[in-house]
Amino acid sequence: MLPVLVALATTPSPATTPDESIVTPGPLGFAAIAFIGIAVFLLVWDMLRRIRRGRYREEVNAELDAEEQARAAAAAGETDDDTDPAAPRR
Repeated sequence: MLPVLVALATTPSPATTPDESIVTPGPLGFAAIAFIGIAVFLLVWDMLRRIRRGRYREEVNAELDAEEQARAAAAAGETDDDTDPAAPRR
């Protein structure tokens, strides 16, 4: 029993540290992360530009629709000036 207790009580020798070239990403890892970061930045920039362009198109279309309705109302008002809609019909 004593040899078993002695074997269990002994501390293991310190483990050797792993080679740093295996643990660290190195220049290739940095280049990969930099590439991904730049790609994400450019994609977000393009997406925002496309959203902004779509928003401007909607605003311009709304303005054109409003102008068209105003012209139609003005044209309808010019032809119906001689008749009063509140007047009784004969």
